[in-house]
Amino acid sequence: MILQALVDYYDRRCASSDPARRLPAFGLEDKPIPFVIELDADGHVLQLRDTRQPDGKRMRAQHFLVQQGEKKTSGIKANLLWDSAEYVIGLARDRKGGGDTTPAQAFRQRIESLPQDAIDDIGVRAVLAALDAGDWTALHAHPAWQEIELTNPVMTFALAADAGELVCQRPAVVRAAQASGGADAGPQAWCLVEGIHGPTARLHPSVKGVRDAQTSGANVVSFNARAFESYGKTERQGENAPVGERAAFAYTTALNALLGRDSPNKIQIGDATTVIWADRDTTLDAELAALFGDEPDAHVDGIRQRLAGAATGSLGSDDSGLRFFVLGLAPNASRIAVRYWPHERFDRLGPRILQHFDDLRIVRTSDRDPATPSMYRLLTAIAVLGKADNIPPRLAGEWMRAILEGTAYPPALLNAAVNRCRAEQASNAFGGNVPYLRAAILKACINRDHRRRHGLAPDHSFIREELDVNQTDPAYRLGRLFAVLERIQSAAQPGINATIRDRYYGAASSTPGAVFPTVMRLKNAHLKKLSPGMEAFFEKLVGEICGSVVQPALVDFPRQLDLRAQGLFALGYYHQRQSLYAGKAAAPEIDHPTKED
Repeated sequence: MILQALVDYYDRRCASSDPARRLPAFGLEDKPIPFVIELDADGHVLQLRDTRQPDGKRMRAQHFLVQQGEKKTSGIKANLLWDSAEYVIGLARDRKGGGDTTPAQAFRQRIESLPQDAIDDIGVRAVLAALDAGDWTALHAHPAWQEIELTNPVMTFALAADAGELVCQRPAVVRAAQASGGADAGPQAWCLVEGIHGPTARLHPSVKGVRDAQTSGANVVSFNARAFESYGKTERQGENAPVGERAAFAYTTALNALLGRDSPNKIQIGDATTVIWADRDTTLDAELAALFGDEPDAHVDGIRQRLAGAATGSLGSDDSGLRFFVLGLAPNASRIAVRYWPHERFDRLGPRILQHFDDLRIVRTSDRDPATPSMYRLLTAIAVLGKADNIPPRLAGEWMRAILEGTAYPPALLNAAVNRCRAEQASNAFGGNVPYLRAAILKACINRDHRRRHGLAPDHSFIREELDVNQTDPAYRLGRLFAVLERIQSAAQPGINATIRDRYYGAASSTPGAVFPTVMRLKNAHLKKLSPGMEAFFEKLVGEICGSVVQPALVDFPRQLDLRAQGLFALGYYHQRQSLYAGKAAAPEIDHPTKED
């Protein structure tokens, strides 16, 4: 299914009326080539042209449509009329193995393997003449020569009279290369993707653009051990999953285009490089991808309008039947692992994504906090030291799959958020124990799990966006109480270095029975230092949280709280703290106390 969807995407891009959207035809690839050696018709080197242009702090080479490169491992394989400098001009490099054939010899042999009519082309004859002469002194005078010796860049040839066209792009060369087919073609078999009987691809082209995968590219389809091979197909690469040469080219070309550096369809979710595309041409796939990018705020309303229009038959009425494909890829040695592969219609997928953002919505600490947080910021909020490298493995992929399928979030997400709340009890680097982003994750996890357990509607909220004084859950009320006790202490002792949050939050949220008797006694001492008005206000607030004798809300302090209850404790603490410091439930004199004897 994955390869079929990618082949369909390739065919659609190739048939596009927009030349900028078309993908390379079978046997060709779009390759950045930094250096072009310009020749005259007799094969004399005229100059070395540097195609690179500044792009920020880096230099970006110009892209050319050339014959598809060979899949190289440890041996010597030459591309047709373009390759690295050690192949093109025989630049000396330390190389192990390879037999008696040098890269430069392999490069020439590849050219000589062309049909005679291609060899008779004026451009090919000029290249062969230049290789025979081996006079590269004109290149040594170029300012970039020292860089070439160090980096071994990709190079190719062009005739000075061809106005920018490369020798490998000349019609006779292109016809000959496409007619010859793949050099590594496997046996004849039925293609599992297109259902056509023909030569199969023994080695599939490499896929590039997956973060932390090999820079030379990795494979989605490959077999490297007996355990993965079919019966009777031992060490017969390409026959274990027969894919036609054309289909292998199509799906890898499409995937490389989706994974391109400037692709709007590409996003990074933890360790999973993710691409999103639709089954027909639309801008909606890029908008969906942007929802998980750095600024989802700018796109959420647009998706809502599209969904509403699809439901009413107005704006976006044609979008409801769109099918979207989401492919998450993660590096695995020299191969690529598929993290997730949801595919669904827009009228089902869109509401699930918007439900995710609705579940996350919680009162913000300040206006600087994003109303719609990005996946990257959410994931770093539960990582040690807030670093992306410390995001728990596989968690991002499992979370993304839950969002797209509309299911409960993975238990590891709630566990990670609660643990970070407890572990950072003495640090204000992330906004204290329960910062905005972490509170949003806790709310979303608990609400989703509550709806699933009780079979409630998607819009039901067990935990609301702001402080809920009617919420009777004991753990939530304990969190509220702890926030009030902390505020009493800071009001009684302004400028105190360490509050009860720094000393007791972790224990209070997990074993309240061992901590709350102590902090409640401290509260009595702190209240004596406040003005009568403030003392009365806090006594009333504590009474409201704990309940009365007739209607007690907190009969006793539980010995232990489970993981879900610890999350509710954190949410109660966060809600009450925001309410107090925002002045929504506090009396005006709390911000400006007057101490009386």
